[in-house]
Amino acid sequence: MSLRALSHADIMASASLGELIPVIAAAMRQVSARQATMPLRFVVPLAPGAGFGVMTGAMAGLGHGAKLLSLMRRAAGSSHTGALILFDPETGEPAAIMDSGLPTAMRTAAASAVATQALARADAATLAILGTGEQAEWHIAAMRAVRPIREVRVWGRSPEKAAALAARHDARAVAYVDEACDGADIICTVTNAATPILHAAQLPAGVHLNAVGASLPSQQEIAPDCHGVCRTVVDYRPSADTQAGELIAARAAGIVAADGVLPEIGEVLMGTAPGRSSASERTLYRSLGIIAQDLATANFLLRRAEERGRGTVLDLYG
Repeated sequence: MSLRALSHADIMASASLGELIPVIAAAMRQVSARQATMPLRFVVPLAPGAGFGVMTGAMAGLGHGAKLLSLMRRAAGSSHTGALILFDPETGEPAAIMDSGLPTAMRTAAASAVATQALARADAATLAILGTGEQAEWHIAAMRAVRPIREVRVWGRSPEKAAALAARHDARAVAYVDEACDGADIICTVTNAATPILHAAQLPAGVHLNAVGASLPSQQEIAPDCHGVCRTVVDYRPSADTQAGELIAARAAGIVAADGVLPEIGEVLMGTAPGRSSASERTLYRSLGIIAQDLATANFLLRRAEERGRGTVLDLYG
């Protein structure tokens, strides 16, 4: 029994963000066609402010796998560190293992790109990025891959980090969320905020919003009233209904109908749910991230690595 271990360098040499976008689009169609089995993720509490997250699942044609995450508050580096493991669909043996950070960053940005292709206006050219971390970096590239972006505005709680990010990406750092969002065609929220940084009144007509950062029910990166002015599309209804904090609050407040069924992005891609209805409509893609995206990404990375002779092959019985 052997498996291929992929380093960061192996991953970067195996696939680009642009190549991953259609892979994630295909995965989201499979999800909405219910060709994937995905138990809701759960977190084992550890020390205060820390936990052990587990995501598992299986997809038709792609095998099964798991993402295991240590969720720790650290002074430096990512607060999410762990491993992504892919198993062979025929033998059930482990086929690949890789650090989960880079594939997660890539697939999350690629998923936002898929939603932006489907929901944003074709002429969307002004991008607002709220946040300055790893996802901000990837989302700038992802939005530029699918829309003719001419202006990028960056806001963050640290002006120094916002300025540094802007300098790296030919963007403009701004001091206030209002300034970033004024007249924006696309807004991406990619922070670790626990309370809302963005409200309905700050959303211009015709904007498309990718809400990415809040992944736990206790977090609300965007305010519940954003769902009242936007056409909301989710990645996967079961997780959105139970783990999107501001959506749960919006239902409780009557902003979103308690029994309302929100469309999935895979349904929009398949044409079984409508996308944008007009140039002035506001659209919102609520991203929580799902194991199907990880499995599709890991499978694609493994195939490319094998073709290019990348990675380290380990004999588990040796």
